[in-house]
Amino acid sequence: MAIIVDGHNLTIEKVVQVARENEKVELHPEAKKRIETCRALLEDKIQKREIMYGVNTGIGELSEVVLTPEQVEQYQRYIIYSHAAGYGKPLPIDIVRAAMLGRISCHCHGHSGMRLLLTETMKEMLNRGVTPVVCEKGSVGACGDLSPMSQIALGIMGEGECFYKGERLPSAEALKRAGLKPVVLKARDGLATINGSNVITGLGALEIYDAHRFLKNSEIAAAMTLEVLNANMKAYDERLHKVRGYPGALESAANIRQITEGSELLAKIGKKKVQDAYSLRSTPQVTGAARDALKWARTMLEIELNGAADNPVFFPDEQLVLTGANFQGTPQAFALELLGISVTTVAVLSERRLNRLMNPHLSVGLPAFLTKGAGMFSGLMLSQYTAGALVVENRVLSHPAATGSIPAAADQEDFVSMGWTTALKTKQIIDNAWAVLGIEMMSGAQAIDFRAPLKPSKGVQAAHEVIRKHVAHLEEDRPIYNDINTLKEVVERGEVLEAVEKAVGELK
Repeated sequence: MAIIVDGHNLTIEKVVQVARENEKVELHPEAKKRIETCRALLEDKIQKREIMYGVNTGIGELSEVVLTPEQVEQYQRYIIYSHAAGYGKPLPIDIVRAAMLGRISCHCHGHSGMRLLLTETMKEMLNRGVTPVVCEKGSVGACGDLSPMSQIALGIMGEGECFYKGERLPSAEALKRAGLKPVVLKARDGLATINGSNVITGLGALEIYDAHRFLKNSEIAAAMTLEVLNANMKAYDERLHKVRGYPGALESAANIRQITEGSELLAKIGKKKVQDAYSLRSTPQVTGAARDALKWARTMLEIELNGAADNPVFFPDEQLVLTGANFQGTPQAFALELLGISVTTVAVLSERRLNRLMNPHLSVGLPAFLTKGAGMFSGLMLSQYTAGALVVENRVLSHPAATGSIPAAADQEDFVSMGWTTALKTKQIIDNAWAVLGIEMMSGAQAIDFRAPLKPSKGVQAAHEVIRKHVAHLEEDRPIYNDINTLKEVVERGEVLEAVEKAVGELK
């Protein structure tokens, strides 16, 4: 069923449906009317020779340069040419599609002034699978994501390159094969396509979605470790978390209770400690804090997805044009900085639990490094090194980019958000963190094997079965890099989570 975009109804999940699942997009009839009404205002003001930033003036430091009527339409093409100045490998298709959807939503407010044809073409490119090739780097997050959005604009114009049905083609050829015509830009069309931080927002929306799945998987990994280490589950009692009151902690504790219910391991391994170490006891407080941070980040990104992020902004009902800075990516940058820090912290906790699985002084009778032949064999010892390296990399990546403004455009644009750098490093943080979880789950599965014949809970057993489909028990040393890489992919694509939720019900 098509996603109807009206400028007010995008969610993180709808972005994922369009960006990754190729759901079709339609424009709400009222949104089309708003776009056309706004365009009529702009054309009227052009006829009256009113000065409007980026329509009949230069941009940035050149905003005081007034263009002749003959220059106005050509100028939009030159804006795109000059701003398509990115560097690096192409962005993944889902990120570009998410950015395009966000820009369409912005247009639907009827405050941007471009022609409806432009928005309709972008929508049809999504529906027919034509995705502009966009360089990964070059945006400073103000005035929006100018470089990457300009490569999207090039695709609409039939210039640059696009991906279509698995091929990288000249844009004109890709549009032709898809039954679309290039758009010849007219007044305002170019700037209205690029002047927002939609690439930050598109990637950020995907990261929000992935981070929620990551947190649920982290609770599965925690549950595996808690069971094999005979944790004192009083730390997960609902009453304990209710009296403090954080919603995320309540959710995290509830998920772990749901996963571990009925575990023989927790009932029969032996005497429990009065209090476990923090890494076993604090999971609801730490992962719960990440959950609460994620909710705030979601709120910020969904505001942006449904806002009019442009400059200038046109108000047809008042016959008014206002210039400002609605393109600034700072709100999303702050949200994604916090998201990256949160995911990093949860990965740190995972590595600390992993340490307890490996250390025979802490692992409640499990063999050192989870191997029978310690001495001859090193078991999973080096997997912890990998987890540690990834955690340290994530700590470095958690240093904020959003504080790193560098002035541009002859100091006219003297504060920029660096939100795209934030979004890119958060993407890497999440990718690394999936691998850390995969290593903890691989080790948890090995520990469960050593606890036989005692049985884990239904939830942990479901996770164990998925892991063993892809990674065999480590009887004697073998290269395990394939195991780590395989399991990271298995966890990331949702196989473990799906199996656990099938066994115990949906997690929060």
